[in-house]
Amino acid sequence: MIRLLGMSSPNVQKVHLMLEEVELPFAVERIDVWKGENFAPAFAALNPNRKVPVLIDDEGPDGNPCTVFESGAILIYLAEKTGRFLARGGAARYAQLQWLAVQLSGVGPMFGQYTHFRLFAPGHDYAENRYRTQAARVFEALDERLGQAAYLGGGDYSIADIATFPWTRDRTGKWGGNWDTYPNVRRWFAAVAGRPAARRMMAEMDKIWAADRTSMADAPTELVDKILGRGDFTAPPRV
Repeated sequence: MIRLLGMSSPNVQKVHLMLEEVELPFAVERIDVWKGENFAPAFAALNPNRKVPVLIDDEGPDGNPCTVFESGAILIYLAEKTGRFLARGGAARYAQLQWLAVQLSGVGPMFGQYTHFRLFAPGHDYAENRYRTQAARVFEALDERLGQAAYLGGGDYSIADIATFPWTRDRTGKWGGNWDTYPNVRRWFAAVAGRPAARRMMAEMDKIWAADRTSMADAPTELVDKILGRGDFTAPPRV
């Protein structure tokens, strides 16, 4: 049995989508980060970085239990476990891995920082403008690629698409993206969203998102500061 520990963030959604695609039995255990559950010693023992998602596989390599954290590592783990959604070798494998890397190093960080400054630190014009510009740049790169191929890694749907799809779900307008400006991304998004696994993931994760929004609204200021690394939890400058 596989356990997915997480909440409704895009990084958790991508793992949920992968599990739906490979049709392995799994259970989702919600970690309420707005109550600080990711800082609990039991969770920190699973992931010393204290972030979701974490995957626990009771039947890992050689039949032994295996715990994996970091969403990109989890996707590769599941792809290699099942032999699906990652080419076994050749140029196709590296095309898929390089676009997975674009999501991990570009899409997630740029969209995430833009969201942070829009939602949690409004009025910082330089920061918001910078990350809005970077988010648009990433969208442009995705759109150009998807004008050349059906999917990010080439002709086949892969973990690169699975990783990127949740980050392009604009449920609250937080990315600032205009689909009319990125027609190839729009076409690709519709193709992925129409997959049965994606529909199942979105239905389940949107339920968790509703619970997360409630927890966030009720979170005490001190805990929010700890989660966001601000206020008394700001790291001092180091020389």
